[in-house]
Amino acid sequence: MTCEETMVDTVNTTRQQTEPAIVVGHLRMDYGHQRAVDDLSFHVRRGEIYALLGPNGAGKTTTVEILEGHRRRTAGSVRVLGVDPAHGGRRWRGRVGIVLQSGGLDGELTVGELVKFYSDLYAHPKDVGDTIDRVGLADKRKARARTLSGGQLRRLDLALALIGDPELVFLDEPTTGFDPTARRSAWEMIDELRGEGTTVLLTSHYLDEVQRLADRVGVVSSGRLIAESTPSALGRRDIADTVISFQPWDAARLPDGPWHPPERHDDRLLLRTDRPTEALLTLTSWAVGQHRDLSGLTVTQPSLEDAYLQLTDDATTPSGGSDAR
Repeated sequence: MTCEETMVDTVNTTRQQTEPAIVVGHLRMDYGHQRAVDDLSFHVRRGEIYALLGPNGAGKTTTVEILEGHRRRTAGSVRVLGVDPAHGGRRWRGRVGIVLQSGGLDGELTVGELVKFYSDLYAHPKDVGDTIDRVGLADKRKARARTLSGGQLRRLDLALALIGDPELVFLDEPTTGFDPTARRSAWEMIDELRGEGTTVLLTSHYLDEVQRLADRVGVVSSGRLIAESTPSALGRRDIADTVISFQPWDAARLPDGPWHPPERHDDRLLLRTDRPTEALLTLTSWAVGQHRDLSGLTVTQPSLEDAYLQLTDDATTPSGGSDAR
């Protein structure tokens, strides 16, 4: 290689390392007269976990399939690890790991045989045994795939996605079928991927999973991006009113405080405030002065689920939304 070629290669490598892992610009996908993805634009930074959310039919599946190189788009631009996935070759595919919602595996092969088979497809794979251990299938290494439970099959899917030591991993509903303990273990493993610099594009219907894992969230409805933020700020829930709730005693008269007019719901009193610390101090000082407890006291802010449902409800058309995939 000449000095000039070396310099060009170095510049290209540096550019690939600094540009976002995924760049989507004005993406459109039509199925006949049905538009599944409509002028969608977003990007995913290198080393972050980005969650793409949306109701069924919002266009998430089509978008992810385009990013994986499994489907050709109608219009728009897409770059994944610096490459148009529509033209990504074997070398590019070796840099990407994919966990599909469902896949077809030979049920007669063992866990160890399947992971070893996949490892042979990559130039620089991870260690087979370490990968199996990492996804929690050490005791199933010699078990045939057809004998695995649904949750164990998802763990195997994770192992097959990670064995090639990818720079970018697509995780499509990765913990479906997991029990709570297995889900926590999977979350820790995905956290480790981020710590190693791996980029993750996550789709999930478990919003506690998104809250726990995602650095940023994009919400898609009818093929369009309707919101994008961190999980804690999505839908401006970080600045939404806090709700203080308790069971009032008979003839209880509240003092003046930094809250909106009280609301009654069944046997509970609700106070909405944008100054929760001051409101709690006023309320608890008053209760102590009355020699009474604030029975059932709760302090809550809108959850990620609340924000997500509000965003998608607001975006739903009167005709019932889109039939996009």
